[in-house]
Formats: sequence, C-alpha cells, structure tokens
Amino acid sequence: MMSDSAIAYTSSTLLAALSGFEDIKRYWDRKEAVVTAKILPGEYYVTVNGEMITTVLGSCVSACIRDPAFGIGGMNHFMLPMSKNDCAECWSGTMVNAATRYGNFAMEHLINEILKQGARRDHLEIKVFGGGKVLATATDVGSRNIEFVMDYLHTEGFSVMAKDVGDIYPRKVNYYPQTGRVRMKKLKSTHNDTIVTREKKYMENIEHQPVGGDVDLF
Repeated sequence: MMSDSAIAYTSSTLLAALSGFEDIKRYWDRKEAVVTAKILPGEYYVTVNGEMITTVLGSCVSACIRDPAFGIGGMNHFMLPMSKNDCAECWSGTMVNAATRYGNFAMEHLINEILKQGARRDHLEIKVFGGGKVLATATDVGSRNIEFVMDYLHTEGFSVMAKDVGDIYPRKVNYYPQTGRVRMKKLKSTHNDTIVTREKKYMENIEHQPVGGDVDLF
C-alpha cells in the first residue's frame, strides 16, 4: 500500500515542470514511487528534479542525456521523416538533408535545454535506445534512425555510454536523469498494433510538416 505521505505527494505537492514542458503528461507512478513524465513521438522532456521519464519505442529512437555532476537531464523520442514511396533513393540527395535536419532538431533541442538548465557539454552522459524493426516497410526505418543518431553523436564529439538498439521488438524505457539509471524492457509478448499504428500516423504527419531551420548547439 502507498504511505500517507506518498498519497499526499501525488495530490498536492507535484512539483511544477520546467517552463515549456507544461503540456507533457506527468503522474505519480505507484509501482516506481516517483513522479513520471510520459513522452510520445515528437516530444522530449528535461527535468532538474528526481523524476522518471518513460516512453515506449517501436522504430523510433530515444536519447537519454544528462549531466551527472548536476543531475540535470532529459529524454527525447523521435523518428526521421520518410518519403511516401519509402524507397532507398529517398535517403540520398535532398531528402537526406531534410531527414538530417529533422533529426538535428530533435537532438539539439534536447541538448540545448539541458545546457540551458546549467549542465556542461563536456559532462554529458548519453544512452540510446530503440530502432526496432516493427514497421512493415521496404526500408528499415528503425535502422535508419539508429544510423542517424549514432552518426550525429559521433559528429558532435559525444560518446555513447550504453545502448540497446535494433532487433524486432518494441521497448519500454524508464529513465531517471538524476541518477542515470535506465530500466528497459523488450515487449516480446505484447501485441504491437497500437505502437505500429501510432508510429505510422506520426510518420505521415512529419512527412507533411515543413522542416524547421537549423539549430546550433551552445
């Protein structure tokens, strides 16, 4: 059973999210006994409190990034845009530029927000998850996402402390930015219809959205 203090905490003392993250769903996770932020495709969340960030990944990728010296960190959840024809050629020429810029947007906004909260770039600890082959497409979307995020981090001079990527299963990821702990579970016995449907809809949406401008790292 939950203690009286835990019950009181869930109902009256939920700490406010950082500015800009008020729309992210947050709740008290009874099992983990911690305030939890749940992110969906296209979202990211940064915290300076002892919160947990959770998400479920199919072919999408999440980067878990923190400054261990200050306990500041966050996680994103993104997929690179695909062409309607879903062909290999669409990852060359102008299409790859759009894809890379979208991925840069997802990564750099997360990193910039962490730095804005007082983290140091040379302190950042990074873990990467996701990129499963769960979508029935000609191109392996998950592999493309993995390739992008690893190339991006290498180009920016970051090393990856830990990763669990690829395979054919969705993943549930629970991340604790304050300590750096990650609890990851492959959902081998779960029906994937909801995850696949969500990711297909998300992929269709980002295909039709204009690609934003470049974002520079601090």
